[in-house]
Amino acid sequence: MVKPIKKASQHTYREAGVDIDANDRLKEIICQHARTTFTGGVVSDIGFFGSLFELKGYKQPILISSADGVGTKIRIACALGKHEGIGKDIVNHCVNDILTCGASPLFLLDYIAMSKMDAAVVASVVKGIAEACKDVGCALIGGETAEMPGTYPPGEYDLVGFIVGGIEKSQIKNGASIVPGDVLIGLPSSGLHTNGYSLVRRVFNTDANPSNLKRRYPQLGRTLGDAVLEPHRCYYRQVKPLLPKIKGLAHITGGGFPGNLPRTLPKSVTAVVDKSSWEVPPLFKIIQRTGNIAEEEMYRVFNMGIGMILICDPADSSRLTKKLHDAVVIGEITKRKSNEERIRIV
Repeated sequence: MVKPIKKASQHTYREAGVDIDANDRLKEIICQHARTTFTGGVVSDIGFFGSLFELKGYKQPILISSADGVGTKIRIACALGKHEGIGKDIVNHCVNDILTCGASPLFLLDYIAMSKMDAAVVASVVKGIAEACKDVGCALIGGETAEMPGTYPPGEYDLVGFIVGGIEKSQIKNGASIVPGDVLIGLPSSGLHTNGYSLVRRVFNTDANPSNLKRRYPQLGRTLGDAVLEPHRCYYRQVKPLLPKIKGLAHITGGGFPGNLPRTLPKSVTAVVDKSSWEVPPLFKIIQRTGNIAEEEMYRVFNMGIGMILICDPADSSRLTKKLHDAVVIGEITKRKSNEERIRIV
């Protein structure tokens, strides 16, 4: 007797962890936020295979691009259920990066990935992205939402931003005109910005004990979690009008002072930073004391209260510090000696 053939079980993408219908509904929410950022250069709507942008207003246009992520700051946002600031973080970080070249932001694309799409979380992140984009006239013209079961822990996600800016070729800031005697001007950070969070999580053991984030510190006037989630400050609107008087800029992000300031310097000079010229904010002191972290390591990991450094001729420093009400002179440029480090913190 011939046995009947047993039919194989039918499988669906939804059973495998990816819900196409739910993702389509979420994408429409994202589109609604994105459309609020559209500028005159946007040619296509969200949803086409490519995002179209018409470059206008430049005689010799140079495009400047950058990509970055928010890092493990996201884990703290997930622990506290606060996500809108993460969206602002990615935009402001990317805008600051291309500002160091003198560029104005044109458009941004984002990438959000998680094991299973959480509409409320994604909507909150994208709302923050849209708000930060509108603040600087940058269009959110596309991106990707990826549902990747088995790749990310449940409830966590990753966020990456890709930005393109424009500048006239003659106005590029590359630090080539920096000479000994030039002045370093520091602009305060709003907090940790988007770097050093793996060390912060280790120091305060937040992965095992998220409740540590809810501890209130008198020096901070708020909880540790709220302090470390403070969004990355954007310097574009303050600095853009003053670019003609600025020779170079350094965004103090991953790698701290040693990892970022030399990136804008000619090899013939050294930047001398006077760490006594500004008051290190309490948050950094709490991290250093709690983790028993060496001072050198602190300056190599964190911004220590200075998020952007401007380099200018000494004749222009007074005017710049008056225009930038919270700016402070933090050092100078000297001639580099043989085998000398490109930055000295004294």
